[in-house]
Amino acid sequence: MAHLNPYLTFNGNCRQAMEFYQACLEGELSLTTVSDSPMKDQMPKEAQNAVMHSLLRSGDITLMASDQMSPGTLVNGNTITLCIIGNSKAELEPFFTKLAAEGNVFQPLQETFFGVYGALTDKFGINWMFQADKA
Repeated sequence: MAHLNPYLTFNGNCRQAMEFYQACLEGELSLTTVSDSPMKDQMPKEAQNAVMHSLLRSGDITLMASDQMSPGTLVNGNTITLCIIGNSKAELEPFFTKLAAEGNVFQPLQETFFGVYGALTDKFGINWMFQADKA
């Protein structure tokens, strides 16, 4: 069956962001820099340390990212939100707390009429939602 996985683009700080996400979400992280790839000879010297592709897997969570490789300006917008669905507030709290560090919490993780909900923007400008349905 096909899956949809979020793919984030960063402006030179992909490694730092993905290592932060790994510390928050745990799991296995793999990173490929330009200098580690077969394209290294086709890329400028200043791009050699850029992350060409990264993959974080933690249980059913898959997050991919890279540094900006295409021409143009990277613009962080508010059109993308990553949503972590859990089974309980207790399961979501560690993720929420770690991702909120140096970020901006819009909605604290709390019980609502439909279950548990919380929302924040992390220190890299990425929007996150957390949800657990009522049992």
